[in-house]
Amino acid sequence: MKRLHRLTAILVKLQSKKIVQAAELADKFEVSLRTIYRDMQALTDAGVPIGAEAGTGYFLVDGYSLPPVMFTEKEANALLTASKIIRTNNDQSLINEYEDAIDKVKAVLKTTQKKKLEILEQRIFTYSRQAIHPSNSLSIIQKAITDSRILEIKYTTVTKETSKRLIEPIGVYFTNNTWILIAYCRLRKDYREFRTDRILNLIETQELFSPQQFTLEDYYNRRAHLYRTNISS
Repeated sequence: MKRLHRLTAILVKLQSKKIVQAAELADKFEVSLRTIYRDMQALTDAGVPIGAEAGTGYFLVDGYSLPPVMFTEKEANALLTASKIIRTNNDQSLINEYEDAIDKVKAVLKTTQKKKLEILEQRIFTYSRQAIHPSNSLSIIQKAITDSRILEIKYTTVTKETSKRLIEPIGVYFTNNTWILIAYCRLRKDYREFRTDRILNLIETQELFSPQQFTLEDYYNRRAHLYRTNISS
């Protein structure tokens, strides 16, 4: 990668994350740490306000922003292809949000790029079985996870039993064309998994919860441990 392109890509990376480590940039661009240090000094000399914390990484000083980013043809093609895949998932809110994002991408493309993208859009097709009960709540759930906001849901089980629950959402995963919400259920006083296509109604409450130092890796390690314990007993 030419240095000018690498410097631009480093700026984009800095704006996309709160902290970026030099080792991460060196791996991404396949250069040495010394090269990254020189690049950072070059950006600083050019007037870009870059801060650094020993042992942590680099960051852009608050208030600095880049001009609108232009997409390469390959990047635009990748985003278009991803949008086709997104449309095969069973949550309509995700489809809507992604298509809005794609419209913004198209808005900054050159005329020739737009024409090529239109051709490609007609030449890409993805197929999946239509969801019997599609969901429309993923966008709200994702925001509740980042806001640490309690959700009130009306949920139906596989046996068609319905209940109202207050939950503390911590994460989601996608499997078998279904989004699964992992949350602490105040009714059951434990962590539970909820299929989003079985959420009949969802309300964002005004109540916030204190997020614990709890990762999905911790969650699955705990599940695996309980499974092994049950098998051995």
